[in-house]
Amino acid sequence: MTVVTSRQHGVAVLGIFVADLAFRASSLPGVGQTIAGSGFAMGPGGKGSNQAVAAARAGAGVTFISRLGQDAFGNDALALWSREGITPRAPQVTAQPTGAAFIYVHEVTGDNAIIVVPGAAALIDAADVDAAADAIRGARVFVTQLEQPAAAARRGLEIAREAGTVTVFNPAPALPFDDALYALCDYITPNEHEAAALSGMPVETIEDARRAGDFFLAKGVGCALITLGDKGALLHSASGSEHIPVFRAGAVKETAGAGDAFNGGFAAALAEGATAHEAARFGAAVAAISVTRAGTAPSMPTRAEVDALLGRAA
Repeated sequence: MTVVTSRQHGVAVLGIFVADLAFRASSLPGVGQTIAGSGFAMGPGGKGSNQAVAAARAGAGVTFISRLGQDAFGNDALALWSREGITPRAPQVTAQPTGAAFIYVHEVTGDNAIIVVPGAAALIDAADVDAAADAIRGARVFVTQLEQPAAAARRGLEIAREAGTVTVFNPAPALPFDDALYALCDYITPNEHEAAALSGMPVETIEDARRAGDFFLAKGVGCALITLGDKGALLHSASGSEHIPVFRAGAVKETAGAGDAFNGGFAAALAEGATAHEAARFGAAVAAISVTRAGTAPSMPTRAEVDALLGRAA
């Protein structure tokens, strides 16, 4: 694992912001079909931005690296980060609008399906990441995903690794990327669907997740942390496997953003010096509270709420 230096602190996140347009209905319409929905909401989203909000509300100092359009959605992003105490490294550009996401939410179960258009964040490149290299080097934990180009994610992981910053790679969505990224990961954090897509094997049970975890370790990852929805998560490294059970914080309202809540909470705990086990439990508690609320970034809990849930479960 990476050895963290004393001058590093907080979390740096490379990712995207999008405006979430969430529609609640009993089903997704088929091609050519129009159906009536039961609810609509617009709010802040994007995996990276959601993770940044989750980490900030959990108590971490957070810098967010991205690109925005010069438009109302971009202004919304800056206002959100200001409210949450997140330091933006996200220049506004004119070539593309700020991204948006269509989110279908089942009106009873809260299950979701999502289409993301990154917009201006699709233009993030290695040069943008180099421009924010000081934020990555100064962070105790660096987090990135695959909603922005994989080349940018790789550059961020390279800078972090060179600086001794702990690296967390959330390979979502499960798009193709160079295998060289694996060796740059202290932690890889796919959900069961992403783990299956990347490993080429089904991931439905804890034992399946162990086999997928072995695949990631063979690729050079330090530790695989595979989230499994209501089955919890598996923390898998060369020293062994540990099942992280789900916390129960109330009735599930909406699962969109649960993975981002987990990753943000996990990173925040690591930044405080928690062990991988402690950080995974903390992330699981953050996710458990988030699914009891609507929305993605708005559903992220405060540190006090997370500590209370962990206290009740002790």
